[in-house]
Amino acid sequence: MTTIAVEQQILNANDQIAAENRAAIDAAGTLAVNVMASPGAGKTSLILATAARLPADVRPAVIEGDLASRIDADTMAAAGIDVVQINTGGSCHLDAPMVRSALPELLANRPNLLFIENVGNLICPAEFALGSHLNLVIASAPEGHDKPYKYPGMFA
Repeated sequence: MTTIAVEQQILNANDQIAAENRAAIDAAGTLAVNVMASPGAGKTSLILATAARLPADVRPAVIEGDLASRIDADTMAAAGIDVVQINTGGSCHLDAPMVRSALPELLANRPNLLFIENVGNLICPAEFALGSHLNLVIASAPEGHDKPYKYPGMFA
């Protein structure tokens, strides 16, 4: 038995659910963007600034991923953005089953733009498909210029 085979099976199961998520997101006419970065790099700020500048006919929603708390979700809700909080309880990333659990509530309101704010981390999130159309990575200047070299999977 090899560890690689087990990892493959886990990722294959995640990929299948990610494909189902994508089908549900597509059926709703929604564009989904997986937003990834280190903690404190500006994921929440970027989403809020983007939402504030969207045309009136673009209805954003957010899946907010964190280890614990509702701080960012409450900030989104205060800005009038539909949001579902996912607390991972220690997992360093969102995965497709977690995203699937949030989709019925958010897609019922027919957003046409869905931000999936992943857990702050530059290692794990890139490995797990969620069903998003786009991946967006934020690298803040204080983190240094070398992040794409140190974390190539995130920037691939």
